[in-house]
Amino acid sequence: MWEQIRSNQVRSLVLTVVMGVLLVLVGYFLGLAFADNGVVGLVIALVIWAIMSLIGYFQGDSILLAMSRAKKITRDDHPRLYNIVEEMKIASGLPKMPDIYIIDDPALNAFATGRDPNKASVAITSGLLQKLNRDELQGVIGHEISHIKNRDVLLMAMASVMLGTIVILAWYGSRVMIFGGAGRSRRSSSGGGQGQIIILIAALALMILAPIFAYLIYYAISRKREYLADASSALYTRYPEGLASALEKLGASTGQLKTANQATAPMYIINPFRKKGRAATDLSSTHPPISERIRILRSMAGGVSLSDYEQAYSKVHRGGGSIIPASALAMSAAEYEAISPEKRAKEPDKLTRTRETSDLMWKMSDYKTVDCQCGTRLRIPPKYKEPEIRCPHCGRINRL
Repeated sequence: MWEQIRSNQVRSLVLTVVMGVLLVLVGYFLGLAFADNGVVGLVIALVIWAIMSLIGYFQGDSILLAMSRAKKITRDDHPRLYNIVEEMKIASGLPKMPDIYIIDDPALNAFATGRDPNKASVAITSGLLQKLNRDELQGVIGHEISHIKNRDVLLMAMASVMLGTIVILAWYGSRVMIFGGAGRSRRSSSGGGQGQIIILIAALALMILAPIFAYLIYYAISRKREYLADASSALYTRYPEGLASALEKLGASTGQLKTANQATAPMYIINPFRKKGRAATDLSSTHPPISERIRILRSMAGGVSLSDYEQAYSKVHRGGGSIIPASALAMSAAEYEAISPEKRAKEPDKLTRTRETSDLMWKMSDYKTVDCQCGTRLRIPPKYKEPEIRCPHCGRINRL
């Protein structure tokens, strides 16, 4: 996958430069509009660009996880999930186990983030953990691990931070100009007033167009990487149907992910935005159509290699070009077999998964658990300070 890794590294640099240019242009025209000096705005924009690039590189993953309200878990918190991530880490050949985060949200979704494979994280929603069986969950985790392996996560983390900066600067600048520019225009009406109006119009137009251009650049890099991640997941799990079935459930779900926003949407396995109470549709600027991704996975004719996915992609797209780097297609099946994961343990049923997820959510919220002799499990909130509690079912006093 070295071609894809190198490509993503180049894209990260190009994306930072292009978004930086947009940021500088916005700053320059804001300087002309408010300080009659474009250089002032240019310098401020360059400083912001440098700071946000450093933040995006070193802290972009932490910012995105905080925005998503994700909480880190360990093996003891959820052994089954930890084992699945560990299997996919081994299958992909990652040098380090990624951190695992849970987002307390009934919507079905997941994303990966991090600077490189040595500092990466996988985050999934509690809804996903509850609704998917082991094969399906393994397919989703394999997809996200692929983003880490291919360096997609750095590309998207930096893009999210840079895009957010452009949007915020343009939003505040346009409102200051609209609601605070009238007095300035009157002061400039004698002499250079006409030139000032032209500058104001140009600045306002740029602030409207810059976020749009930034979104287009951002979305342009999203679709191909999703196909490659699907192909890699089929390879790591040796079972394309797992991810296909998971995508069906994700596409049919109607819950809205509360913590997602326009800047972070392309990072998720499916677009997190949909009309309330509606299933996800194929119409998404950030992701390939879900139904198409499912058809490709189910057209792999029993094979699990990247070349099998390439053939299935061409069949669905009727010769629509290559999606897998040539170096990856050249690898032999024996090389992939050497990193395939061990076969899975016994699959828990739906009720067990629901209890498992519920217990994890209570634990993450710092609730204590007391098992009464009558079989009732009591949840003790963190603010409860009494030394004992009465069971509401049998009346027994349980000491804490």
